[in-house]
Amino acid sequence: MTAYFQAVWKAAVLGILLGSLVQVLLPSARLLKVLGKTSFGSTVIAGASAIPGMMCTCCAAPIAVGLRKKQASTPAALAFWIGNPMLNPATLIFMAFVLSWKFTLLRIVAGLIMTFGVSWLAGRLVKNEQPVDIRQFGPDAGENNGSFFLRWGKAAGNMILYLVPAYLLSVVVLSAARFWLFPAFGQHAGNSITAVILLAFAGMLFVIPTAAEIPIVQTMMAFGLGTGPASALLVTLPAVSLPSLIMVGRSFSKQILLFVAASCVVVGIAAGLCGMFF
Repeated sequence: MTAYFQAVWKAAVLGILLGSLVQVLLPSARLLKVLGKTSFGSTVIAGASAIPGMMCTCCAAPIAVGLRKKQASTPAALAFWIGNPMLNPATLIFMAFVLSWKFTLLRIVAGLIMTFGVSWLAGRLVKNEQPVDIRQFGPDAGENNGSFFLRWGKAAGNMILYLVPAYLLSVVVLSAARFWLFPAFGQHAGNSITAVILLAFAGMLFVIPTAAEIPIVQTMMAFGLGTGPASALLVTLPAVSLPSLIMVGRSFSKQILLFVAASCVVVGIAAGLCGMFF
């Protein structure tokens, strides 16, 4: 657990800072014009803008919270949140060198499905969400209410008071349960459907820093894990985690988050079944 915090705390702090800055710096009218729509095009723009971010799911979560507070649509905020870890170009290149192009291609396909498909479908579950009328926002509407540092401090403080305790508590719980989440599989179960399902679910819950799924999978494969369960982990480990789901819990409905978590497991299982043939 200590090693994890040492690896991720700087990026987590950056995520909180950027998430609070989103609330006080980005002009509301411009942001809503691009990300305030519930259309698939708005989802694509948000997902594509996440690619250069290259953050883990917990580091991208505060920015997704900030986007929602600026009234970005549900699918757009989800696409940015999920796209950061799933479509990280540095991770994909690293994966191609360390594992193989087959794993990388499977991860890209799963990442596109999660980032754009699942995010857009999740938005369909929101029955009462309508695109915000940007005409109510003037060029500087809501942007100059108080000094910059006061507004930034208030936004950052609100994030810290909720996100940090929830994050720390969930990470501690998961660290204590890691031996149950990732049991030792014998060689007879190394490439079984049961292992695919169990590890897809465990990977969805567990929290890792950026690109850590690669050495984790590499090590587990060295101890007999099959290509199917390994493929499932390469999808579900980075996509979401219990801490990140808790962090965005106030920005999305429980129905949306359950759908995202379930979709992550389903896509992971599908990737694992495909990976069994590698």
